[in-house]
Amino acid sequence: MAAYWKQLDTRFPQVEEVFEDVMAEALAVLTREGIDAYLEAGRVIGKLGRGVEPMLAFMEEWPSAAKAVGEAALPAVMTLIQRLQKSPNGKAITPFLQTLAPVARRLQSQGLLQHYLDITLDLKARTTGSIHGHQTTFPSPGLPEFFAQAPNLLGQLTLAGLKNWVEYGIRNYRTHPERQKDYFSLQSADARAVLQRERHGTLLVDVERKLDLYLRGLWQDSDQLVPYSTAFDELRKPVPYYDKLGIRLPDVYDDAGDVSGLDRYRATLAHIVGHRRWSEAQVADNWSPFQRMAVEFFEDCRIETLLIREYPGLRRLFLALHPKPLETACDPQTTSCLRHRMAMLSRALLDPDHGYLDADLNDYVQRFHAVMEAGASSTKEIAALALSYVARTRRQSDQFAKVHFDDTVVDYRDDNRQLWKFIEAGDEEEVFDEERKIEPGEEIRGLPPRHYPEWDCSSQTYRPDWASVYEALHPGGNPADIDRLLAKHGALAKRLKKMLDLLKPQDKVRIRYQEEGSELDLDVAIRSLIDFKGGATPDPRINMSHRTDGRDIAVMLLLDLSESLNDKAAGSDQTILELSQEAVSLLAWAIEKLGDPFAIAGFHSNTRHDVRYLHIKGYGEHFNDDVKARLAAMEAGYSTRMGAAMRHAAHYLGARSADKKLMLILTDGKPSDVDTHDERLLIEDARQAVKELDRDNIFTYCISLDPKADEYVSDIFGRQFTVIDHVERLPERLPQLFMALTK
Repeated sequence: MAAYWKQLDTRFPQVEEVFEDVMAEALAVLTREGIDAYLEAGRVIGKLGRGVEPMLAFMEEWPSAAKAVGEAALPAVMTLIQRLQKSPNGKAITPFLQTLAPVARRLQSQGLLQHYLDITLDLKARTTGSIHGHQTTFPSPGLPEFFAQAPNLLGQLTLAGLKNWVEYGIRNYRTHPERQKDYFSLQSADARAVLQRERHGTLLVDVERKLDLYLRGLWQDSDQLVPYSTAFDELRKPVPYYDKLGIRLPDVYDDAGDVSGLDRYRATLAHIVGHRRWSEAQVADNWSPFQRMAVEFFEDCRIETLLIREYPGLRRLFLALHPKPLETACDPQTTSCLRHRMAMLSRALLDPDHGYLDADLNDYVQRFHAVMEAGASSTKEIAALALSYVARTRRQSDQFAKVHFDDTVVDYRDDNRQLWKFIEAGDEEEVFDEERKIEPGEEIRGLPPRHYPEWDCSSQTYRPDWASVYEALHPGGNPADIDRLLAKHGALAKRLKKMLDLLKPQDKVRIRYQEEGSELDLDVAIRSLIDFKGGATPDPRINMSHRTDGRDIAVMLLLDLSESLNDKAAGSDQTILELSQEAVSLLAWAIEKLGDPFAIAGFHSNTRHDVRYLHIKGYGEHFNDDVKARLAAMEAGYSTRMGAAMRHAAHYLGARSADKKLMLILTDGKPSDVDTHDERLLIEDARQAVKELDRDNIFTYCISLDPKADEYVSDIFGRQFTVIDHVERLPERLPQLFMALTK
């Protein structure tokens, strides 16, 4: 690690504080060459003279971006940074790097990232230095705003749509800086209207999980799904294919008639799975283009016939997407009808009701099905049938330059590149790098950061991946210190135990006076018998039943461990940290007695790049000496970036299966950090985090030790808070508050 630090060659203390953590993520993702390139790129960015922000953003974002699009994309990223640095747009480098990882995760391939960079360069070139006709050093007003909005835009648009949206902004607002900024920050009605116009289809990134489950569940197959864009290759529109790096699919599919975009993806994946299962590569050196085309059409129909045998419902889907050319649509006197004949044959091989009258076509349909019904067909057998078809149906007009293309493209099929092999190496072969493996003895230390968005109240939008949360197990101390604290509050513990006995769930509770029940209630039955003997109307409710009276609560106790906890509590010789320690120990003891699953964690922050989340007790642990040792070692320092810590705590609490999920936040001040000058910014972000948790059915409650908390705490938590003015009473009040919230 020292050698890596020396290679980075920087003196920024903010980078040094997170260096080991970002390197842990980088070592898990990048190759050895990739690590060298990563450190060199970080060194170059640190020497740009733009402060620590660009370097920090790059060090944090690139490993995640490289995982999504591959480390080979780094030279293109650095080229863009250098071009921004040499232009008046140097200030746009930081927002570009800050959103690089979320953009890469939306695009998922190096090719698409390159298209995104090309769009960026076009925007820079056409909006820089052109305000009101002046050819001077004016930076592009919209470029930083565009970078900030890019993850949001790519969540709604394909790259083609993004290109059109950017083109509209350039064309209409190139010479109007303020209106340009409004457009590219999505503040103007125009920007939102064009965005809505360009939205269409089913985005692969939005249905990728469904398709992955479809592959695994129906086909027992799994591979990475890699998107490509159809908007940047005007000469030859790319089609689906698969290779060693994954299955390549369009980034968007529009609905096709009654077939949804999702079903189009399913049809494509089913077809590709069929090839992977049953197709065998054929030597193609001596075959003509016509022969290869015929083999591909026949083989496509063979594997689709096998797929339909496994799932008959696929026939309807394939036929809905397969074109049905008219038999008389192509004139062989003037046009090459080769593709037209093959498309008709392909339709006829799948559709029993095709209705075509051509004798050769019907003959080969029968021969095809005879081969399929004879048993396990092979690619070699179908290729022989295809070559026979070519020999019989070849015409002189097949050589004409004019080719009939209408209704001949079966767009859910792949390009069949894996169907061919060549004895002589040619352009068809591609060499791919092997997957990265961790070398023997290579040590991966720490956990990679989790990135969380942060709410920007000024623009009313999220800043994607803004806060980096590093989690670790809290170091341990002496568990006997906690035992002494519990003994100190022995009298309080006895009072709490009486309250706990009332709260403890009973496994079974009797429900009496039931007309129908699981057993007889003897007391009521005897009284009813006496009434009956005495001539009075007896009570018919002589049975009783039982119900389980349990409590199903999961609790997360989140502790603010910022520097201010080291202050002395008013009217006490103890620090706020020491009192918090006592209170949390008593609360943990009480919850353990109740049997509720609970976790304890602390947090503090040193800028958005370094939010520390420290596990003190996990849900799977009891309140034992290991947990007490971590509580005993609690220390306070740095600042309070509450929103990011709450989102990360919700990541663990949300995974619990409980009827009620309670997050208790114990803090002594308002959210703040050294890199935030607007004091409302982190208050509003924490407020937004509370709303997010509420949507996830997590109940948040704040216990504040700040006498001035009334000025801001209700803005964050509404009515879900208590302010404890006398901090010395915290050990008593905290367990009581918990019991009141969960009784």
